[in-house]
Amino acid sequence: MKRVLFVLAVIAAIVIGLLVTGPLYTLNEGELAVVVRLGQIVAVQEQAGLHFKSPFLDDVVKYPKRILSWDGERQRIPTKENQFIWVDTTARWRISDPLKFYESITSIENAYARLDDVIDSAVRTVIADNWLRETVRNSNIIRERKASENFEVGTEADATQLTALTRTEAVFDVVSKGRRTLANEALELSRKLMPEYGIELLDIVPRQIKYSDELTESVYNRMIKERNQIAQAFRSHGEGKKAEWLGKLENEQRSVLSGAYEKAEKIKGTADAEATRIYAQSYGRDVGFFDFWRSVESYKTTMPKFNKTLSTDMDYFRYLYSPTGR
Repeated sequence: MKRVLFVLAVIAAIVIGLLVTGPLYTLNEGELAVVVRLGQIVAVQEQAGLHFKSPFLDDVVKYPKRILSWDGERQRIPTKENQFIWVDTTARWRISDPLKFYESITSIENAYARLDDVIDSAVRTVIADNWLRETVRNSNIIRERKASENFEVGTEADATQLTALTRTEAVFDVVSKGRRTLANEALELSRKLMPEYGIELLDIVPRQIKYSDELTESVYNRMIKERNQIAQAFRSHGEGKKAEWLGKLENEQRSVLSGAYEKAEKIKGTADAEATRIYAQSYGRDVGFFDFWRSVESYKTTMPKFNKTLSTDMDYFRYLYSPTGR
């Protein structure tokens, strides 16, 4: 009886050991597996579910089947004109050939290290072969802006004139490729090495491009100079419009004053004629009183201006010193 129990215990232990070591393994959605037997790949499984393997002999290496992201370290790269910029790049990739992936790389950690080498090298090569403007800009839209979109001025002619004054071709160089094209070039350059690792590289995107410290000051100075040029163009345009309107105002003022002077002279002429007529009528009525009144009015004007009087024995003072007042 004891011998039977011992045999049953041994059989149970063997069964439990087989179950623990796993004749079965589970593959989840989004996973793929490489079955390795004594160091040799015997199967690649990509279907989710329950699968069999040889206990004690087979090892199952699982990999993610989904799209993975790669985030590179920020690197300082010189452009074609030897201007240094900081480039931070990201990429998306996935395992396309599990067999080659296991043979050449084996682990996901090694894959990230290999991607570091390949993508960083490709990005550095592409940026070093192109001008700074190709890296930081993606189009020529800054050169193609319309006057109506940039200046709110009185007339369309003013807008066109200001656009011509503020547009400087040396500031806005022509972009022949642009940042997106450079990213595609780095992608194609990196893809050449990916098949031998069993990796499919989907895209490369520059997440951030930042000027180096010495270049930042140069760019800021350039921006300040450009803004000053545009500000000066506005000032010059404003001074020109001011002179134009002041000229119009002066001409209009002259026209108004000329008309007013002409009208005033006509009124004065009419008034003088009327005064002469009244004087003539008054003189005809009483000649003596008219002479007296005219002499008194003359005294009011001339006497305050006399500093000295040498003699009063003259006809002009007859109404002042004549006993008869005549």
